[in-house]
Amino acid sequence: MENIQGIKSVYLDDEKNIVVILDQTLLPREKVFLEVDKIEDLYEAIHSLRVRGAPAIGIAAAYGVYLFTKLVEAGDFESLYEAFKKNKDYIESSRPTAVNLSWALKRMENRLISEKDKKVDEIKLALLDEANQIREEDEAVCKAIGENALTLLKDGYGLLTHCNPGGIATAKYGTALAPIFLGLERGVNFKVFVDETRPLLQGARLTAWELHESGVDTTLICDNMAATVMNQGKVNAVLVGCDRVALNGDSANKIGTMPLAIVAKHFNIPFYVCAPISTIDISCKDENDIEIEIRNGDEITEKWYENRVAPKGVKTYNPCFDVTPNNLITAIITEKGIIYPPFHEGIKKLFEGDK
Repeated sequence: MENIQGIKSVYLDDEKNIVVILDQTLLPREKVFLEVDKIEDLYEAIHSLRVRGAPAIGIAAAYGVYLFTKLVEAGDFESLYEAFKKNKDYIESSRPTAVNLSWALKRMENRLISEKDKKVDEIKLALLDEANQIREEDEAVCKAIGENALTLLKDGYGLLTHCNPGGIATAKYGTALAPIFLGLERGVNFKVFVDETRPLLQGARLTAWELHESGVDTTLICDNMAATVMNQGKVNAVLVGCDRVALNGDSANKIGTMPLAIVAKHFNIPFYVCAPISTIDISCKDENDIEIEIRNGDEITEKWYENRVAPKGVKTYNPCFDVTPNNLITAIITEKGIIYPPFHEGIKKLFEGDK
C-alpha cells in the first residue's frame, strides 16, 4: 500500500521559482506533478480543478502570490504592493465559492502591509514565511479536526463521505477523512462508503484512491445509492468537508451534499461537517450570501466519457456546490472544538475567543 499521507499535493520550490501541483484531474490513472511558473497557469490549475479542496487551493494561492510578487522588480513598497494587488486579484478571481482562496490571499496581503517599513527583499521573505505558515498550520488544523471527530466515532463504524475531503485536498490528513487516517494509525478501523460524486467523480477518482491505497476498507457507490445503503443500516455517520460555512451554520460543499443530509435526517444518522475555522465566513449571514459557482455543461455530457452521453444541444445546469441548511447538520467539527446547534452562537463564541 502507498503512503498517501506522504504525498504533498502543493508545495513551493523557491530555488526553481515554481509552485509544484499534483494534477488531480489525472488521478488515479496517472500521478503527475505540474511545475507552475506563470500566474496564468496557476489560475488555470485552480479554475480547472488540477488543484482542488479548499485548504489546498488556499496553500496554492499563498505560494503563488508570493512567487509572482517575488519575481517583480520593485524599488519600494508602493510599487511592490501595486504588483502584489494585481496578482492577488487575478488569482482570487479563479474560483468564487471556496473561502480559503480569498482568506489565504487576504492573510498574505495583511502580512505584506505589516512589513511595509522594511526593505523590499525583506518584505518578500516575510511573504514566503507567511505562505509556509499557512501550509504548516493547515496540517496541524487537519490533525486537530481528526482528533475531535474521533471522539464521536467508534471502532467498526460504517461511514459515508462525499467528494474528496482528504490529504490531497489539504496539507495532510484532510478534513472529513482525517479521523479515518488517524484511526488507521491507531488501530481504529472504519468501513467507508464513498460517493462517486458526479459529475467530476472526485469520490471515485480521488477519495476511493486515497482510502484504498492506504488500506482502508473502502466501498465505492454511485451518488444515488446512498439512501439504500443508509436504509440497510450500513452507515453510522456521514462525514463531509466544506468550502464555506455561513454565520448561521449553513454549509456549502460539493454538489450532492445536501441530499445526503436530508436522507441522513430521515434515517436519524448523524451528519457531521468537518470545517477548518478558515472556511467559516462570518460575513455570510446564511446560504443566501454564498455565491455558487456554475461550471461548464460539458462536465456532465462528455468530460469523463469516450463518447458523448447526452444529445448535442441539450441544455445543462451544472452548479458546483449546494448549501446544506443548518437544521440538517448534527455538528460542525473544527480544529478548536465541536460546534452544536444553535450554530450562530457557537460560531460567534469561536471568533470572539480568537480576538
